[in-house]
Order: sequence, then C-alpha cells, then structure tokens
Amino acid sequence: MPTPQELDTLCINTIRTLSMDAVQQANSGHPGTPMAMAPVAYGLWQRFLRYDPEDPVWSNRDRFVLSMGHASMLIYSLLHLCGVKAVNPMYEVLGNLSVELDDIKHFRQLDSKCPGHPEYRWTSGIETTTGPLGQGIANSVGMAIAGRWMASTFNRPGFELFDYDVYALAGDGCMMEGLSGEAASLAGHLKLSNLCCVYDSNRITIEGSTDLAFSEDVATRFLGYGWNVTRVSDANDLDMLGQAFETFKKTIDRPTLIIVDSHIAYGAPTKQGTAAAHGEPLGDDEIRATKKFYGWPEDAQFLVPDGVREHFQDGIGKRGAELRAAWMKQFEEYRKQYPDLADQHDRMQHRRLPDGWDKGLPSFPADPKGVASRVSSGKVLNAIAKNVPWLLGGSADLAPSTKTTLTFEGAGVFSAADYGGRNFHFGVREHAMGSILNGMSLSKVRPYGSGFLIFSDYARPAIRLGALMEIPVIHIFTHDSIGVGEDGPTHQPVEHLASLRAIPGMIVMRPGDANEVIEAWKVIMQLRHEPVALILTRQALPTLDRSVYGPASGVAQGAYILADGEKGKPDVLLLATGSEVSLCIDAYEQLKKAGIKARVVSMPSWELFDMQDQKYRDKVIPPSITARIAVEKASTLGWERYVGCDGRIIGMKTFGASAPLKALQKKFGFVPEEIVAAAKKMVKKKK
Repeated sequence: MPTPQELDTLCINTIRTLSMDAVQQANSGHPGTPMAMAPVAYGLWQRFLRYDPEDPVWSNRDRFVLSMGHASMLIYSLLHLCGVKAVNPMYEVLGNLSVELDDIKHFRQLDSKCPGHPEYRWTSGIETTTGPLGQGIANSVGMAIAGRWMASTFNRPGFELFDYDVYALAGDGCMMEGLSGEAASLAGHLKLSNLCCVYDSNRITIEGSTDLAFSEDVATRFLGYGWNVTRVSDANDLDMLGQAFETFKKTIDRPTLIIVDSHIAYGAPTKQGTAAAHGEPLGDDEIRATKKFYGWPEDAQFLVPDGVREHFQDGIGKRGAELRAAWMKQFEEYRKQYPDLADQHDRMQHRRLPDGWDKGLPSFPADPKGVASRVSSGKVLNAIAKNVPWLLGGSADLAPSTKTTLTFEGAGVFSAADYGGRNFHFGVREHAMGSILNGMSLSKVRPYGSGFLIFSDYARPAIRLGALMEIPVIHIFTHDSIGVGEDGPTHQPVEHLASLRAIPGMIVMRPGDANEVIEAWKVIMQLRHEPVALILTRQALPTLDRSVYGPASGVAQGAYILADGEKGKPDVLLLATGSEVSLCIDAYEQLKKAGIKARVVSMPSWELFDMQDQKYRDKVIPPSITARIAVEKASTLGWERYVGCDGRIIGMKTFGASAPLKALQKKFGFVPEEIVAAAKKMVKKKK
C-alpha cells in the first residue's frame, strides 16, 4: 500500500510522463514547463481548488487559468486524471470525460480536444483561451472582478453564494508582456484578494536565458502594484507550496503573487534537455532516460498507473463534490427567500435576458440637426442597463467622451470600497481593459468597454481572442473617423474598420442615426456568442424622418433599403454606413431632382448582412444594377465585394489631416456634390 507521499509523487510523475509522451507523439509542443510545474498544479488542484470535476460550470467554482498556454499538456493531463466531465453548448453536463486518453494521444492533431493551446468552448474545463502571453493574467483579473461583483450583488446574510478564488499560472514571457503590468496594476488598485498569480520563474524563454533581455525584480514590481508577494524556492516542495497557498487564502486586502523557482527540464539527465524541453520534443532517448530517473517503465507510453485516478477522486473529486452539494442545497434555500435574485443568477449564467429588458427605450424624432451617435447610444445604454442588472462596464479613461457612464440611481462605481458598482474605471489601459472584459464575460456578466476607435489598435489582441472564444463582449468605439477633425491623423482612424471587420466571428456595427443606434443595441443585447464593435460618432448626425425613409428596424438584417427610386427600379445604388448615410440621403434628393433614380442602402453591419439569405441580399443590392457607389470615411478595403468591378468607392486612401471637419470633408470628397457627380457620370456611362 503506497504512502500518501508516494501517491503524490506517482500522480505528479503521471502528469509529467503524459505531457512528454503527448509532445513526443505529436512531434510538436512544449514538454518542459508541464514537467516543471506538475507539482505546483497538482498541489493546487488536489489540495486547494474548489472545483467539482462532475460539474465544471458550477458558478462558484474556483477558476484555474493557464496564462502560459504553451504548457497546455499540464492542464489536459489534469482534466483527464481528475475526471472532469464534458459540457455541451446548452450547459448540460455529459457523462463522458472532457479529455479522454485518446485525446491526449492525439495532442495537437485535427479535432482532438487537446489543441496546441487551451481553447475555451472547445474543451470543457478550460476557463479561457490562452497562448498569447499575458492574456491569461489579464483574463484572471476580469474573473476576479466578476467574482467580487457577484458576491456584492447576490450574497445575503446567511447566504455567501459567491466567494470563489482565481488562480493564474504564468511564466517569464507573461511577465515581460506589458499587458500583465497593466492588468496587475489595476488588480492591486482594486485590492482583489481573491486573485492569486503563480509565477513560474524558470529563467528560460525561446531564445535562451532570460538574462538576454530580462533582469528586473518582479517581486518589487508587484509589491509596487500593491500585491502581497511570497516565494517558493523549489517547485517540488509540496509543503512550501501549500504554505504559500494558505498565505494567499489568509490575505484579505490585496492580490497575491507566488514566485516559484523551477528548472524547466526536470529529471532530464542530458545537457540538451534544458533548451529542448521548452519548445520541442525531448526525443526517444531522453524520454527513456527521464522515465528511468522517475522510476518509470522506460518503454511505457501514456501510462496511468493504478491508484492515480482514484487518488484524484479521493482528493479534488470528493472535496469538490461535497462543496458543490452544500452550495446547491444552500442555493435552493436562497431561491425560496430571494426568488428574483435567484432568477437573475440563472439567466445570467445561461446568457438569457430578463423579461422586459428593452422597455423604456428612448425615442428620437426626426431632426435635421440631430445628435451624435455616441450621445444617443449613451441614452439607450442607460435605458437597457436599468433592465439588465448584470450589464456593466466602463472605459479606458474616456467615459465623458464615449458617453458610457451609467447615470441612473444605484449604478455606482466599482472600487475597492464598493464591489457592487456597475461603472468601471479601467484607466489608460486599453489592452488590459479588453482582456479584463473577456474575463468578466467568461464569468457570465455582460461587460462593455469603451474608447476611441483609433485606440482599438491597443486592444485588438484581446478583441481577437474574444471572437475566438465566441463570447458576447461589447466594445464601444467613438470618434469613428476623420470627423475627429483638428486632432489630426494620429487620432483619426482610417484602417480600423477594415481591421475589425477582418476578425472572424466579430460583429461590427456603425449606425447612421439615433434610431439605427436603438436597433443596433437591440441586436447586440440578444447576441450570446458574438462580440460586437459598436462604432459611433463624435459629431451630430441628422435624425432621419422614418415616415419618409425606410424603418430603422432593417438594422437587424445588417443592410436595408433606406430610400429608393420610383417603383423600386433605381439607376444607381448609394451604399454607406454611419455618418455617411445622411450624405447619401442628401445626394439622393439632389439626384431625384435631376431625374436620376437612386437607391440609398444603409449598411450598418456587413457581417449581419452577409448572414442573410441570397434572396434578401439580392433584393437590397440587385445583381443587375452595377452602377454602385460606396461612401465611408475609412479605408476602401473590402467595399469592392459590394460595389463590384464597375463601382466607385469614396473612401480614405491616405491618413487624414488636422483641420476642421468641413474642410476635411471637402478635401477628401465626403460631400453630397461629390456623390452626385460620381452617380451622374456612372449612370451616363451605363446608358
């Protein structure tokens, strides 16, 4: 009968050998970090993590984030050995394992549940998609924020429903990325004591020793951020690791950083192992030598010895089941006393909206002077947020400009003094904001973040990962074009719409007036798996008279006929988004007086339009009409798919300039006269 210590060692070495075998069979991957960090991850999961393998979507589970996603075999091994169950898209727990041994054998192969880096939604038990370094740290800050907000919102005397902790495992590369500093700074400011980052200090990156480019004192840096910092000098020391985690649990006024010193190629006796173990397979000879060092059968592959799965079941399995059962019993009592709050929790966890979520929306009558779409959006946002208690967010230090502050009574400000507030101050940290929003969304609140469109450049890696994970984060971008005027080309987005539209799964919406803004928000709130970039103006847009022009409800289809020629048989099509829609309406009226039949198509979302059936798309943009003009104060890239070979695109082919808006519009051709002249020339040529 093995001793508990012998079982610990057996489980740790099983994680190590599964990792090296999987990487070797795939002839691709990173075995070193899973081998080095196996004791750390084992100690955390087996002794501390509040997690029920039978229900990996339990809302009060602790979160484990592998920020150094290249070490993915570490978490795949844990998911398999702990017996974590698979969950379907309806949040139903299935009977089969999330990661079967065959999935590990097919690591990094097509359709395996063990891709090269952990992917949320693809493999149950993966809390977030990681790989780009630093993202996991920032995601974990968002998860910790969501945990604190849910505790403040749902907990009641005698019902401490939410008190989960978040653990992030990070490496030297994560610490080098500026993103980790942005996120850690905010976490320290907010005193997120439910957040623990474990830093694997192994002093090795792809190019070699970290001495090549990294010599800072990480502990001092995090102390400066306001974190508690502790150190474990040997990654194999389970007792010291346990003490470090206990220190985290007892720290109630700040996040914790545990620095763990490790050597990346544990047990590999040959000199080449140090470098090889990081970014490539060890090789058959070195694997045999390493297994011999562990006292393992040298030729055994993917071996899970008797007693390993049972030991995990007696540890995390038993503890997690008991904790979850007690929580579920408590929640049923909570439901009796607080049925409305229980209903909110259930809807939030399943991304379902409350009844009457769209009541009280503002109305915007026709007005030639109009209102900036950032202003109308702010009013709509406030109306919806009153009805959806878990809709919350803020900006990267730009809320007065983006009009995203929730102003109704009780909205409050999220801070270390009040975790129940719904207005967030992310500071000048666009990248961290985007990643934190992802972490919040992964915790099932509905977050939004805002900034100027030009600064989407800083947030784009996080936006991309949100699309990859299929999570409904709302990105609000204002100051959407050269309409920024005097601020000049440094602040005038040109290529940014095309860049966002290029992200698969991303919905980009650029409404043309206040009523299109209302309809855009109606679409956004009903999305469950798609992130959105809502693109808004600084300058006022005329509010169109919908008794004259087409109803704004067409926004739901992505594009619709706003104004049309007599009998619906136009000579020329005018296509536009955002602020350029009203320019096309002006041109339409002038062309009508000149006897030319034009059709104005408002196209607030290419992605939604492309989702429509061919019949609808052909109705809006008839293939037989090749005289087409697209107008947008942005890069022309992409419009050719709608205007065709014979069409004309009035757009930006250079950066902007510093000048008043009217001067810029004239310089770059964004005036009705330019559209009219182009239409007349095109129609004449066709005839």
